[in-house]
Order: sequence, then structure tokens, then C-alpha cells
Amino acid sequence: MTKSLAASILSLLAIGVSTLAAAGPADDVRCRETAFSQSAEQRDAEKFSSFIDADARFVGNSVQRGVEQIVAAWQVFFADDGPAIRWRPQFVEVLEEGRLALTRGPFRLTSIDDDGNSVETWGTFNSVWRLHDDGEWRVVFDAGSSSNESPTEEQLALLASDNCNNSGKAGD
Repeated sequence: MTKSLAASILSLLAIGVSTLAAAGPADDVRCRETAFSQSAEQRDAEKFSSFIDADARFVGNSVQRGVEQIVAAWQVFFADDGPAIRWRPQFVEVLEEGRLALTRGPFRLTSIDDDGNSVETWGTFNSVWRLHDDGEWRVVFDAGSSSNESPTEEQLALLASDNCNNSGKAGD
């Protein structure tokens, strides 16, 4: 191997390592958000609850406080015949100190109307995540709003993706 080839390989490795290190917390949060959605997609209330901070607030038409109230309000999504929901983070921002993050992205809610027709509702969610001493990110604030606009091609592709594995950790 020539010196220039070896130097090139080392340079590429250094760039790759620094890129992974720089993207780490945002990737971790992105994967946690995706896994959070997957728990609802799989109708797994127990797994869903593991993503929620004990002091969390979910804000919609009312405010649910804490894991029990939030899971109770979401029970409709865990029923076999209930509506289906799916969301994916389009934006992930982590504060410089690395313990608080914001995710924002599209969601799709699919339900069946009284005539048996499938109805899709689209919208945007916002979640705030806190890094705990055990190394896990848990959602502390969540809110969403429906939209009258159709999703963009980018948002449709994002909703169709599974950019992380089911563990909720990047690279696992």
C-alpha cells in the first residue's frame, strides 16, 4: 500500500468517526422517536409507555400529565380495531449541553368512517425529549396539530421509512 493511499484511508476514517460522533445525540433521538412511533404502530401500550418521562405533558384538546394519563388517552391506538397512527421525525435539534432535544415531523392517522371507508388525517407533531441519567431519551412534552394540506413527497417518503431498528438506539 502506498503512503498516499494509506493517508487517504486514514483521512476518510477520521472524517467518518468525527461525523458519527457529531451526529450521535441527534441520531439517538431520531431513533427513539421512530421507535416510539413503532410502539404505537404495533399497538404495544407497554412499550409505548417506556418512552414517556414520568413528568411528561401531552397537549391536545386537553392536557394529559404523567405516563398513566397519557397511555390511557392513547388507548384507542392500542385496540385492534382502533385507528392507526404513524409519525417520523423530519427535524431533530439537540441543545449544545446535550440533554434536551426537539423533534418535529409529519404524522398520518388512518381510521374507518361509519360507511367503512378508510380516512387519512395528516398533521405535524412536536416532541421535546430529555436525556436521563440511565442514558435513555424520554419524551417530556408532546403536541400535534392536523393539517388541511397534503403531505409533501419528502414527508410521504419519510413516513414510509424505518430509518432505525426497533431498539430505539442508533446503530444497534
